[in-house]
Amino acid sequence: MSLAPYAVRPETSRGRLHPEPGGDARSPFQRDRDRIIHATSFRRLQYKTQVFVYHEGDHFRTRLTHSIEVAQIARSIARQLHLDEDLAEALALAHDLGHPPFGHAGEDALNSAMKPYGGFDHNAQSLKAVTQLEARYAGFDGLNLTWETLEGLAKHNGPLRRPAPYIAEYDAIHSLDLSTHASAEAQVAALADDIAYNNHDLDDGLRARLFTLEEVSALPLIGDALAEARGTYPGMPEDRVAPEMIRRVINMMVVDAISECRRRLIGLAPETVDDVRRAPEPVVAFSRDMAAANLVLRDFLFTRMYRHWRVNRTMAKSKRVVQMMFSLFHGGPQMLPPAWRSRAGDPGSPRCALVVCDYIAGMTDRYALEEHRRMTDPDIPG
Repeated sequence: MSLAPYAVRPETSRGRLHPEPGGDARSPFQRDRDRIIHATSFRRLQYKTQVFVYHEGDHFRTRLTHSIEVAQIARSIARQLHLDEDLAEALALAHDLGHPPFGHAGEDALNSAMKPYGGFDHNAQSLKAVTQLEARYAGFDGLNLTWETLEGLAKHNGPLRRPAPYIAEYDAIHSLDLSTHASAEAQVAALADDIAYNNHDLDDGLRARLFTLEEVSALPLIGDALAEARGTYPGMPEDRVAPEMIRRVINMMVVDAISECRRRLIGLAPETVDDVRRAPEPVVAFSRDMAAANLVLRDFLFTRMYRHWRVNRTMAKSKRVVQMMFSLFHGGPQMLPPAWRSRAGDPGSPRCALVVCDYIAGMTDRYALEEHRRMTDPDIPG
């Protein structure tokens, strides 16, 4: 497939911070994708959750299954827009690498603990994972990804006028042009994240019986998809209704995004990827009507799922796990595993806080619970 003039082109990539020889048939962005898939932080996504802790059921989404779903949607949209699918896929697969255990509860707890040291931001932590924390290559820390992939990770949600501390620190040694938009491929990955996120939370909420099909039928877009599913297959088993509905919602969102993007591209008429970066607004977005319907869905999920009393209980417990571990390790870094202890410095210091934060952020839900028990239960060996 020929790429559009506004697509990122592998042959004109700005390269890697540490130059490497070529030598295989893969494009630079295919190599990025492959490195991400083989990364330790990618494997850990299997046991990192977003709403439900890992032991609450085998069928709820994890960060890993979510990332795979985002990649599938991103490739579909990128293909229709004649963008580089490999770059869009690499960004989709890497976008959650910096998330700590226990989803938003873990992030809130780390952000609170790190307030005196610049806070915690999962996007910055994703960049840190692929530029520093991954230790798989003899010649450099991180994965040495291309400039275009790093740019997309740093600013896929738009220009960064007040970047998180690590992003600013990295930008000082390897400029990512933080004041501009990212490539269309990065914007596709960001919108695919929104599509996958809301729809799989809708599916998981129904599966967990936090709300019913009848309740979501009153929502714009959702109600239309439900009516179409039931009208197409009258009398279908009840356990197939939600999957049929959600397939239609995802398809309607994807079709809308492609249509709106084409409309914006006609108005902008970009001739290069830099025209996309310098545009006054993103080129990849929902239409006004779809954005409004998506906002209604997000508000519903916030109220009925993320603030459900059962979820609140789990999140409160999860926050306490993270808060206690941070406090114990920050005050007593001698309890950290040797590789982390050697980097932590003095107890209570800013350097120690950053190392403890990196250690906790890399944990899976399962490991965090086990580590917490080892730290707090005298009957369990350390």
